[in-house]
Amino acid sequence: MKRIFLIGYMGAGKTTVGKDLAKRMGLSFIDLDCYIEARYHKIVGQIFAEKGEEAFRDIERRMLHEVAMFEDVLISTGGGAPCFFDNMEFMNETGTTVYLKVSVEELAKRLEVCKSTRPVLKGRSGDELIAFIAESLEKRTPYYMKASVVFDAEVMLTETDVHEISEALEKIL
Repeated sequence: MKRIFLIGYMGAGKTTVGKDLAKRMGLSFIDLDCYIEARYHKIVGQIFAEKGEEAFRDIERRMLHEVAMFEDVLISTGGGAPCFFDNMEFMNETGTTVYLKVSVEELAKRLEVCKSTRPVLKGRSGDELIAFIAESLEKRTPYYMKASVVFDAEVMLTETDVHEISEALEKIL
């Protein structure tokens, strides 16, 4: 029975790598944010706007506990999930955690192209975006570094890169 949690900052490649790795390892794939959206029939941004961050983080914790009961599963968490309540400790106790580590500069490049789909990034670009990511990542890194596996996911430009990351992770896991 395998249970793997992919963690890391938004744009680190958790969903992209997660889908590929789950397929390679014969595991079910769950994107925690998508799971929440399906259960609540609202996108995460709407839940945040309507209920606030505190209520969202409670929902996220409860849904994390729910999906953590599944077997042979790879779960891609939201970027903040490991940083609230005892979520990181819980994930480490119930499965293997993998932190996809990416530099601030690379995250900024990746997020610049998709910031319209991420409400927290709207209106931020260039140096402001880099400063925002750097500040957020500095707060989250102590939680991320508690992962069972810290994996450098800096190079992820092509589908081949994704496959190579998945292959390397499969050997580790």
